[in-house]
Order: sequence, then C-alpha cells, then structure tokens
Amino acid sequence: MAAQSHYEELARQLSAIGAVKRGLGRILPAECPAGSAAVLTLLGRHGEMRISRLAELLDVDMSVTSRHVAHVAVRGWIERDPDPLDKRSRILRLTPAGHAMLDELGRRTAEMFARTLRDWSDEEVGQLNVMLARLRESFDCREEPLARTPATQQA
Repeated sequence: MAAQSHYEELARQLSAIGAVKRGLGRILPAECPAGSAAVLTLLGRHGEMRISRLAELLDVDMSVTSRHVAHVAVRGWIERDPDPLDKRSRILRLTPAGHAMLDELGRRTAEMFARTLRDWSDEEVGQLNVMLARLRESFDCREEPLARTPATQQA
C-alpha cells in the first residue's frame, strides 16, 4: 500500500485535471458541446442502448440526458427507434453522420494531445494510458459508491 502522502498528492493532481477537460472542451466543434460529445462517445463505445442506460453511464439526471439526446437527434447523429421489447421506450443508436462526428471528435482529440504532449515519449504516453486504465478499472470493480448527499448530487 502506498504512503498516505502519495494518496493526498494523487487527490490534488486529479482535482487539477479540470485543465485537461477544459482543453478538450475547447477543441469541440461549436455544434457539438461536451454533453453531446459524451452521448456520441458512449454510444460509440457501448453500442445501442435505452436512454435510461445512457443516463446511468453519463451519471446525470434523466432530464439532462434527454436534452443531450434531443440535441444530437436534431443534428441527425443518432436514431431513436421504438424498443421491440417495450414500445414506450426508445433505443438510441448512432447514424452514419453520428459515426462521422465521432471520428471527427477522435481526430481533434488525438491532434490536441499530440500537440500538447509533443515533448512526451511514446513510452511515457503509453505508461499514462496503462495507469489511467488501471485507475478507472479499480473504481469500476469496487463496491457501490457511498450514498450521495444533496450537496454531492449537484456536483
């Protein structure tokens, strides 16, 4: 187990990750804000799904998810078809235009990281990828998170 000071420094570093997120936000096309990009990314990664599952993955309220879904649907990036098992529900899936936008987002992101991390070696970028994946997996495999308080639900 690592020393307490290492965990404290990790917490400080992760809280400062907002600068990276802001950098990613600046490269998004004007017509595809962060919430829309998240919808496309999750559908690209997980495939078609119900909006309720998307809300779980986004970890936001259903009303927020509905607004994001409406935004990408109006632009023709997703289809909302009736769920054959429950006609009241809709199945969301990427359209060819949605795949094209997702490809564009991936290209922009890769270019931004290549520019920003130009003084990093391939090995260093690879190590960061491995460690971030391991960190994410450690959280994904743990027990359910502590119950949210009203203050943390707004964060």
